[in-house]
Amino acid sequence: MNHQINIGFDTAVEDEQAVAELIRTCAERVLAGEQVPFDAEIDVTVVDAETIRQLNADYRDKDAVTDVLSFPMYDFYNGEPREPLEREPDSGCVMLGDMILCYTRAVEQAAEFGHSAARECGYLTTHSVLHLLGYDHERSEEDTRLMRGKEEDNLAFLGLTREPQT
Repeated sequence: MNHQINIGFDTAVEDEQAVAELIRTCAERVLAGEQVPFDAEIDVTVVDAETIRQLNADYRDKDAVTDVLSFPMYDFYNGEPREPLEREPDSGCVMLGDMILCYTRAVEQAAEFGHSAARECGYLTTHSVLHLLGYDHERSEEDTRLMRGKEEDNLAFLGLTREPQT
């Protein structure tokens, strides 16, 4: 498949190119692991804490900084579309939706959890793409187990472990 992961930075990030490549690699891995049978497109924006706090307040009525937000374009349920999908005329891809990642929060969480910022960014990207495909850890315990298992499988495949950073 020829997936298109569009990444923009609305905040300064150390080694922007490496962060963009990590996000792209993780998103493409989830799409491959889910065997998405069409060319998919995802727009990713890396933002600061204030921007994601405002988006979280506006769209989820939660006035707090969060780590990642997912805005799906289509209704999926655990990887299966529940409505017809349309290809974008310009790209020929199906636009799955938008991911908003707060890199500063990801770095803070990595320090809190004692693993690398790359692992945390990889986790948040994997988590968000699964949400775009209709996985939801808040729906039921069974769905939580399913989503968490897929997250860990994808991260293990990429070698993004919970090993303490050195």
